[in-house]
Parts: sequence; C-alpha cells; structure tokens
Amino acid sequence: MFRPAQPGDLSQLSRIYNHYVENSHVTFDLKVQSLTERELWYSSFAETGPYRLIVMAEGDELLGYASSVRFRPKPAYASTVETSIYMDPGHSGHGLGSSLYTELLHELQAEPNVHRAIAALAMPNPGSMILHKRLGFRVVGTFYQAGMKFGRFWDITWMERDLNAAAPT
Repeated sequence: MFRPAQPGDLSQLSRIYNHYVENSHVTFDLKVQSLTERELWYSSFAETGPYRLIVMAEGDELLGYASSVRFRPKPAYASTVETSIYMDPGHSGHGLGSSLYTELLHELQAEPNVHRAIAALAMPNPGSMILHKRLGFRVVGTFYQAGMKFGRFWDITWMERDLNAAAPT
C-alpha cells in the first residue's frame, strides 16, 4: 500500500496537488502546476535519504502522498526536513493520511542524519492540526497574514517534531 513514488505516478501526483492549488488555501501556489513543473519537483526526491516522496496506492490509484524536502539551503540545516501530506480529495478525512504520514516519519527516523521534521500549516486547518499533534508535532509559532490567496491573508503555523524521540502511542 505504501511505496516510493515512481515516474508513472506524476500525473496523479499533479492532479492531487493541483486540486488544492485551485480549491484550498493549504498551499500558497496560486496557479495550477504543469507536468514540467512537477517533474522538476519530483526530481528532488530519492528512495533513500532525507528527501523522500512516498505514496499510498490502491492498485493503480494514488490515495495520497507524503514528502520530505530540504528545510533551508544553508548546510547547517541539513538534518532538518520540511514535511507535507496531500490526500486525494475523495480519500481525505478517513484516517488514511495518518497512516501515510506515520510511514514517512518512520522512514525518516531510520535515516541517521535526519533529526527534526518541520511542518507549515496554512490556518485555519483543524484537520491538519489534529493530525500533526497526533503524530507528535508541537506548535512552535505563527506568522500572521504571511500569504495572500483568494483575496485574503492567511496565517502560517509552524510545527516541529524531534525524529529521535519515541513516536506517540
């Protein structure tokens, strides 16, 4: 059910992400991403190491994906990753995201040089806040009115999780 993303997944990955670009404030992209743009994004991931892209699949259908990317470009930040999760809109709200995100965090915990996971949540986003807290993230701060989309400003709440600590039960 969980596996690393493959090049053949790119169309579905793009469809899932672009749904949120067009219909939600949870990503601050303002225009739908082309396959070429998503190919560049996809090329930054590997099956091992800190920068991963895993999918939850049922047969040929992707139910969602979770990823970890570089937090900031300066070398001292190398042990910190920024994580995110996007579920197919038809499969969100059913608890599947929790198991997908748990899988990503478990894989990252096995990486010797990854210490901390950071997540940025566009607020309000009660479902994502509950998910992150359930998985051991804690709120570390909020940037107010940090982005504008759909004609209004949105806050960003930053959360972090120590990947060396035991996962919550």
